[in-house]
Amino acid sequence: MRWLSTLSLMLFLIPLAQAADYPPSLVEMKLVQVAPHSYYVQGQAGTATENEGFISNAGVVVTEAGVVIIDALGTPSLAQKLMQQIRTVTDRPVVKVIVTHYHADHVFGLQYFKELGAEIIAPAGAEKYLESDTAKERLEERRFSLEPYVNDDTHLVWPDRYVESAEELLVGGINFRLTVIGDAHSDADMTVYVENDRVLYSGDVIFEGRVPFLGSANTRLWLKVLDEMNSANLAALVSGHGAYQKAPVKAVGMTHRYLSYLRETMGAAVEELMPFDEVYDATDWSEFEKLPAFEAAHRRNAYQVFLSMEREFLAE
Repeated sequence: MRWLSTLSLMLFLIPLAQAADYPPSLVEMKLVQVAPHSYYVQGQAGTATENEGFISNAGVVVTEAGVVIIDALGTPSLAQKLMQQIRTVTDRPVVKVIVTHYHADHVFGLQYFKELGAEIIAPAGAEKYLESDTAKERLEERRFSLEPYVNDDTHLVWPDRYVESAEELLVGGINFRLTVIGDAHSDADMTVYVENDRVLYSGDVIFEGRVPFLGSANTRLWLKVLDEMNSANLAALVSGHGAYQKAPVKAVGMTHRYLSYLRETMGAAVEELMPFDEVYDATDWSEFEKLPAFEAAHRRNAYQVFLSMEREFLAE
């Protein structure tokens, strides 16, 4: 069967999927193991365009069938650097990237992994962001503020498929529970639970060690999700920002306190018909003002909650 030998040789010579070379990232990145199969890299505290855009976390789960990544970081260069870190622990291919939500700091690295042939999975509702003017404007802004790491060749990558509600995904003997929680932090949020390791990758539903960025978040729903989250049974929690938690109750608690306090103070102001500037200046923010990103994000967060509480008040 000489033709079979020839075919085998031809298949062997076909190169594996390769990604384009991107401007090398100079930031420090370290892959940290949190459970037998589960890892993550931790973005640095700061605003969206600091640290070459490396401000968010990405998860890595190594299975017998290949690597599953949770979120893709904020530039193709950072995704390329993440791949270099993955190669220190396994030579298996990246087979899937699960996106917890479509915000720029979590998704601009997707094109690198897509070029490697990975399947992109995202929560239903992410298309709202992808079709929006906000997505186009954010990409244009990043081409300026994160040049050369985001440039004219950088583009938004749509998911290969959407998750509608709750789904279990088995990859190489590892069971992933995907839970879509709707428009809590973004247009569509999803958590990823690695059942074998009891590790939860929460995306930006939970922030650790910094002030959350609320954007247009539905804070009422966000708090409801946190109330229902059984963090006591987790071995580790990897949030969208900040260090992973061996005691996840603490991380959930900080985010919960922040959102609750914003809704309590801004809600009271709305009921009393107080102007935003007056209530903001009169409010005690001391519990949160030492956290990273407070100066950059907090006042905008408070104003967003103030406006959303006005809408809730009028709808009652």
